[in-house]
Amino acid sequence: MDPTVQRLLDEHEITRLCYRYGAALDDRDWARLRTCFTEDAVTEYEGLGEFEGYPAIESVCQAALGPLDRSQHLIGNVSVDVDGDTATAQCYLHAQHVKAGTPGGDLYLLAGRYTDRVARTADGWRFTHRRLETWWVDGNPAVISG
Repeated sequence: MDPTVQRLLDEHEITRLCYRYGAALDDRDWARLRTCFTEDAVTEYEGLGEFEGYPAIESVCQAALGPLDRSQHLIGNVSVDVDGDTATAQCYLHAQHVKAGTPGGDLYLLAGRYTDRVARTADGWRFTHRRLETWWVDGNPAVISG
């Protein structure tokens, strides 16, 4: 395949990976979330810590999002740099979290940036390392901590 076409296809698939991650979280679709990571992936969620291996990643996502009525993870400004079978990527995040009846308010907003390392696998592109840097928050933190 032409190298330019391959690079564009890879960039497109990695961008779709970033979107699939957000949709999987919002749908609480843990099977789909699994398709976003290698089994030995590592995540660093600022404020929550570092989690090694997919089971730990799924566990922290379930614990954080399971109690909510709804969440919406909007992903944008995706940039990708492919180098053969590995790549780096960044994308912006604007995440809304809703839990009705929370004393102090029902909404918590978080904005930041994901910085990723990804690898081409037999099943497509997967995150090997994902780091969330929080830029700002607004609303009631009890929505996600209570």
